[in-house]
Amino acid sequence: MTVPATADVAVVGGGIAGAAACIALHRRGQRVLWIAPDRAAETPVGESLAPAAGTVLAQLGVAHLLDGDGHRPANATFSAWGTDALVERNAAVHLAGPGRVLDRARFEAGLRELALAHAEHRSSALADARTVSGIWHLALADGSQAAARFLVDASGRAATLGRRLAGHRRDDRLVAACAFLPHRDPGVQPTPATLIEAVGDGWWYAALLPDGRLSLACFSDPDLLPRGLSRDPGAWQTLIGGTAYIARWIGDAGFGVEASPRLYSAGTTWLDPVAGSVDGAGWAAIGDAAAAFDPLSSHGMTTALWTAERIGEAVPAWLAGNRQPLDGYTRAVADGVTAFRTQRAALYARERRFAGRPFWRRRAAAAS
Repeated sequence: MTVPATADVAVVGGGIAGAAACIALHRRGQRVLWIAPDRAAETPVGESLAPAAGTVLAQLGVAHLLDGDGHRPANATFSAWGTDALVERNAAVHLAGPGRVLDRARFEAGLRELALAHAEHRSSALADARTVSGIWHLALADGSQAAARFLVDASGRAATLGRRLAGHRRDDRLVAACAFLPHRDPGVQPTPATLIEAVGDGWWYAALLPDGRLSLACFSDPDLLPRGLSRDPGAWQTLIGGTAYIARWIGDAGFGVEASPRLYSAGTTWLDPVAGSVDGAGWAAIGDAAAAFDPLSSHGMTTALWTAERIGEAVPAWLAGNRQPLDGYTRAVADGVTAFRTQRAALYARERRFAGRPFWRRRAAAAS
């Protein structure tokens, strides 16, 4: 059997974190193997990019991906949280300026194109990984083999490698019911805004996308959502009808509720630790594989980019015998998880109108 050439780093996972890691590692002179099946054609969920992401994109050398008309500034956010009133927060009053509401598919396609130019790509999933004399020997689902000195897990919430090598922690079972609503009334110009509304069994998010559709998501616990929701458009319409401001925006702006939502895991999970070594072979998790946060933070994509940039610094040092940057990365992620959990608890505690309902009781009990 032919022994595969050994890459410096193998990156497993085809999302934003994986693509960004390929770019960051290549910029620091690493020979990168990218193990990532081709992405599905469906529109990715999650389009809010925090202002802090601009700095990370510049460090990666890909800030130009935000240029053009495909993305819009996230200037206005309205929320009904802790009050029956709808409160506006405008980015003009924040020193960091606005974030972005992305054309997510366009952004990911641009990032992927750059990553493909900087890495050897295998369009397959990872089937198995084992270490021999400080080298990762990788078996791919298509039957091929690969080898690398360091392995980066960018496989998202699945954390296919990380769960084998570290403790997997979970705070909750939050799920998201998501749909993209087409705009059907040409006589109405929808407001380019984001709206967040707390309700008895969770909270809602809606944002006008650059292409005119409305991105809509309901966040709740699995046992609190209607049974069979993902197959029942009528149940979805009824659920939307239980909101005040979300339902009004959909109706007044002329959006169509025409299909059932898709369900996604949205709970807060993390690995402990997020990096280490096995028999002398190094590994690290990035993006959602390292820490996946409640979407209330709107930091999912920013975290993916930040962890990719940091691992781009840490891995070359580790391979050169300097373990401190990787140790620093591990501490930084752990500190970030701690800070997020504290901030999230304080934010959920601000909503007292539904304190007796199971969704909100569970968040209060987790924070105590």
